[in-house]
Amino acid sequence: MEDMLSGDSSLYSRYLLGRARHFIDKAREKELAQFHISPRQATTLFIMYNLGQKATLAELARQTERGINTLSPQMTILEKDGFVKKVRETPKSNRLSYILTDKGLKTYELTNKPKAVKKIMSVLTEDERQQLISMMKKIISKAEKY
Repeated sequence: MEDMLSGDSSLYSRYLLGRARHFIDKAREKELAQFHISPRQATTLFIMYNLGQKATLAELARQTERGINTLSPQMTILEKDGFVKKVRETPKSNRLSYILTDKGLKTYELTNKPKAVKKIMSVLTEDERQQLISMMKKIISKAEKY
């Protein structure tokens, strides 16, 4: 594959970004398996914790850059598994929020420091990580316009 793409640095860069993401995601999945939670679910717990542990679907969708229709089934599973609880703003309100349960909070605390990712990224110096962050922000900024 490298031989086929090496002549086009744009395509080859995208290919390498995809491979890096794939292997980092696999490492994170393996790390989270002991907690019976997916990387997306761990990210949702992280966001909820940082929103003050109370969030609406709309807020979570905005923060995760996912559609409400994508996030809703995930929240149902998190609720069924006891990580979050659905609450009404007032007893007669249609407005629903989610809060972390004790189990959700404990799981967040156990999973919020991804050791595998840190270990993988340790191959770069701090200066290289800062350069990578800067370059990725440029790429994301341009890609968001499409």
